[in-house]
Amino acid sequence: MDKVKAKKEFGQNFLKDDLVLNKIIQSMPHNDNHIVEIGPGLGDLTKNLVKYKDVTAYEVDTDLISILKSKFANELENKRFTLKHIDVLKAWDEQNFLYNGNYDLIANLPYYIATNIILRAFEDELCEHIIVMVQKEVAIKFTAKVNDKEYSSLGIITETISKDSKILFDVPPEAFDPMPKVTSSILYIKKDLSKKIDKDFNKFLKVCFVQPRKKLSKNLSSIIEKSKISAIFEELNLNDNLRPHEVSASLYSQMYTKVKNGRDN
Repeated sequence: MDKVKAKKEFGQNFLKDDLVLNKIIQSMPHNDNHIVEIGPGLGDLTKNLVKYKDVTAYEVDTDLISILKSKFANELENKRFTLKHIDVLKAWDEQNFLYNGNYDLIANLPYYIATNIILRAFEDELCEHIIVMVQKEVAIKFTAKVNDKEYSSLGIITETISKDSKILFDVPPEAFDPMPKVTSSILYIKKDLSKKIDKDFNKFLKVCFVQPRKKLSKNLSSIIEKSKISAIFEELNLNDNLRPHEVSASLYSQMYTKVKNGRDN
């Protein structure tokens, strides 16, 4: 057993439950895609992944790098396993992708950085499937639909660029060492690779949800004249009293197009 203490600064909670590890493996898509793992930790998930596919892993913790190099010496030698010692967000900044070919992201993500990683994976045009362990609350936000209490810009962005998104199963705190204070979930997203992320649309959505309990028209008034808001709402047959969570992803997309066209004219 590796005597390694989890580090708070890296948000480490090592997944130790074999039943959960096997369920993650069973949920892997049947395709020829490469696998990218972020934060392999002590390699508990990695050792299962490399049985089936070639894996590229990103690990920022120097102490864990030496353990992983020792544990996966054979796989490193025969190129079944590639280990990169770098912060994954920095890696994305440098090259826009984590693997130069179609890949699936499978990982137990640190809670504090999970949302950022998923959004970057959305932008990465070579990432097709996302199967990640996150805080349950985060998974709910990514899979929320119109009129759900948790519906926000994250759910809209997910719906806009994916073919499928769902929570596969929940994972109790006892499955980890050390135990987190919250329940985790395995989030599954199948991206539509023909769709691209529009960062301006993301900014527009942030404005729409800046005060979720206020009327959508009120939130929009910080960037658009009231007369234009009224005209757009009328064209789309929207009630002025609508709250942000009551408008579908499709309508947000149409609204954004009209706002953008209005600015371009």
